[in-house]
Order: sequence, then C-alpha cells, then structure tokens
Amino acid sequence: MRILFLTYQGDLAGSTYSIAYLSKGLANRGHSIYVGIRKESLLWSLLEGSSVQRVPMTYHGKFDFTNWKQIREVVLHYNIQLINAQSSYDRYTSIFSKIRYGLKVKIIHTRRQMPMSMGGPIQLFLYNHKTDGIVAVSEQMKVELCKLGIHSEHIKVIHNGTPAEKYQNLSDQKVQSLKNKFNISDHDFVIGCISRMKQQLQIIRALEHLSFPVKMIFCGIEPTSEMKELIDQATEKHQFYFEGHVNPEDILAYYKIFNIKILASTMEGLSQSLLESMAMGTPVIATAHAGNLDLIEHEKNGLLFKDGDIDSIKEQIVKLHEDQSLRERLVHEGKITALQDFNIENTISRYEEYFLQLVTEN
Repeated sequence: MRILFLTYQGDLAGSTYSIAYLSKGLANRGHSIYVGIRKESLLWSLLEGSSVQRVPMTYHGKFDFTNWKQIREVVLHYNIQLINAQSSYDRYTSIFSKIRYGLKVKIIHTRRQMPMSMGGPIQLFLYNHKTDGIVAVSEQMKVELCKLGIHSEHIKVIHNGTPAEKYQNLSDQKVQSLKNKFNISDHDFVIGCISRMKQQLQIIRALEHLSFPVKMIFCGIEPTSEMKELIDQATEKHQFYFEGHVNPEDILAYYKIFNIKILASTMEGLSQSLLESMAMGTPVIATAHAGNLDLIEHEKNGLLFKDGDIDSIKEQIVKLHEDQSLRERLVHEGKITALQDFNIENTISRYEEYFLQLVTEN
C-alpha cells in the first residue's frame, strides 16, 4: 500500500509516539509510507533514519490553501491510495484537498484524544460523508463520538500499542543517577506523574490527606501558581519535584524509581504513559474515564478513581502503600496488558487489515 499520514502536531505527546510506531511498523512490513509534518516537530526527528519518507508541510489552519496543494502534490507524485489524518487541521485539509482537486484517494481520520465537541452540522457532514472511516483508539472514544453524531458503523476501534523492545536494555546507570538526584532510599515512597498539563492538581490535593510522607515527581510540566500555593499549604512531610520537559530517551528510567504512577486525566484516548508504566512494572492509578477504562481493570492490572474524587485518589494510594500482594498482582497483570494485549504489532496488524480492506474496495 501507499499511505500518507498527516499531522500538524507531532510534538511531545503520547500521540506523536503512536504515529511514529505505526508509520514505521507499516513501512517495515513493506508498505510505502509517507508522513506530512512540520520539519521542526519532534515526529520529524523520531522518523529520521527509518524507511518512512518525511514530507515537510505547513499547517496554518483548515483553510490553508498551501497545505491543500502540498497534499495534492504528494498524492499525485507518489500515487497515494489512502490518507490517514491525525489532528484537527489536517482532518480538514485532507478533505478539502480531495474535494478541490478531485483526488482519487481514501481518507481515514484517527481520533487519539477524547472529543470535546463536533463543531456543528458542517463538521458532522464532512466527517460522516467525506471520509471513508474514522479510527477511534478506544471503545470509550467510539461511544463519545457516537454521542456527538458520528455514525457508529463509520467508526473502527483500533487500540494504541507499545513496542516490547522499547523496554529492553534500560541503563541501570540512568536509574541510579535519578535515585541519587532525588536522594531516594529504600524506605521512601515515590509517586510519579508523567504527563502534559492535565489535572495534576487533584493529585496534589489528595496528598494533603496522606498520613505518611511521599516524594512526588511530576515530569512534563512546570508548577503553576495554583500548584505552588497548594504545595505551600500542604504538610511539610511531602517533597515535590517538577522536572519539566524530559528528553524521550531518558523518560523510561523515571518509571523505575516510582513506586506508583498516577494519571489524572479525562482526555486520554488511550494513554502511552500508562502503557509505559505497566510495561516497566510500575503499578498505575488513573481516572476512571475515557480510554483508561479500555486499558485498566480495577484491582486486576491497575486502580481507578472517579474524576475529582480526592478521597478516592488518596484511598488508592494507601492501598498500594499497604498491600504488597496487590502491588505484585498489578505489576504482573500490567506487564501482560502492555506487552501482550497492547503490543504495537497487534495495532499495526489491525491498521494494515483495515487499510487493505479500504484500498481494495471499488
């Protein structure tokens, strides 16, 4: 197959890695894969040295006529059979380019974050009638898309996945360096959160009610004024660290210093950071919402809490602090979930089957 992936984003986010895994995986199976992205994006560098062909594109909104022409040129030059658009601008520009230039190409949209709205009847018409299908990365996302007016039969659920080889050969030196940096002893209880800015405030509020001290490490964000105020008011027994941006090649070592990882978010399509934590043997606690429900079965491979329920967050932390058998079960089952059930090869196979079905249709 000859496939063009499009995304105007491609920066530091789980979706960026999902696109990189998928495009490289399909290319490794012998398909001709092209990705239209900004040259300054993280995704551009992630694809360097692979058999995926990168195509520099501009994205300045849904009515970016230059981008319409860029898409047309790639489709015609490489005889593209299918476009898979990943984010808001390129979902529009892929459709408009096809309509404007009469391109003979299939269009599939992938939704990787929970939708907040569907933008009205025009957007609904375009998504339902001017695409050949929409991929939702979780069953919960499909439910929400249907509520907003997307036809159920138009949606294909294909879960995100993670590559097992990613977790091999982790540097013990990096892990020890982090333990030294945070002065972590065997008696410390360390909680981690690796995420862009979402609902981390809930975690900080929950820690106020703990009776035992923790070291709380946030990766991916800097503290807001509200966070600083809450931390100043919190008991002095806790220690808080904000790591800001962490280089992708260094992030896995953090999971090895966490006793647990918490994700407070209602926008996850299907979280790469939860998959990473499970694969690394770190128990997870997450909001019982969106794609987290596809990934986590409460008290089997992770723990869940209701959004905004601070007492429940605290209770889940206490469970994992006190119950060693529960921790061991979550670690064991979490590894099976990440490395077997949600292995990236399963994801690639499902996309491959779906795309082949579409390009061979009359």
